Amino acid sequence: MIQLRNVQKHFQQGPIKAYVLNGVSVDVKDGEFVTIMGPSGAGKSTVLSILGMLDSLWTGEFFFVDQAVHKLTPKQRVELNKKYIGFVFQSFHLLEDLTVYENLDVPLSYRNLKKAEREKSVLETLDRFQIADKKGFYPSQLSGGQQQLVAVARAVIANPKLILADEPTGNLHSSQGQEIMELFKKLNQSGTTIVQVTHSESNAAYGHRIIQLRDGIVVS
Repeated sequence: MIQLRNVQKHFQQGPIKAYVLNGVSVDVKDGEFVTIMGPSGAGKSTVLSILGMLDSLWTGEFFFVDQAVHKLTPKQRVELNKKYIGFVFQSFHLLEDLTVYENLDVPLSYRNLKKAEREKSVLETLDRFQIADKKGFYPSQLSGGQQQLVAVARAVIANPKLILADEPTGNLHSSQGQEIMELFKKLNQSGTTIVQVTHSESNAAYGHRIIQLRDGIVVS
């Protein structure tokens, strides 16, 4: 599904190039659950941003579902992102002025779906995540665990081929975090590819393998 080849990203600090990523090459197969680990500043979140096509200031090659991402226009990358990828962030990134129902409807609005289809999908997802009673609430009215549940629901509602998760349980209590990881495990077992960034050894244990980054280099 994913092939990164010799990906580099740097910032110019006077005459010196400060590398965030320095020749990163990574493969992720369809249906894998992969964890990226490493110390702060290792480049983990940068890799995730590149995989999610949120960052275009890099060099190298990136192939995703047989598309050469490094050759695509910004508009084409956005379309690929919307079609195939769901995101879960540590800070939830819910739209504060929209209700839970409306937040879940946003990813579906990018698809060519009739209103009745979108409504059916949102209601089914609310039931699946046991948050139907919260559909009229705004994010500020929810607990951290409830907000992250909504964030995961929003990420999966359009049945993405790939979920990218950046410290998905970082702001949650241990029991809430375990609940989110069990959800990821079930999603992966049903065929969704997952790439997560985490500092948590227990979260990493849910994946199939670990990619270790240090100073922008894959060390194992």
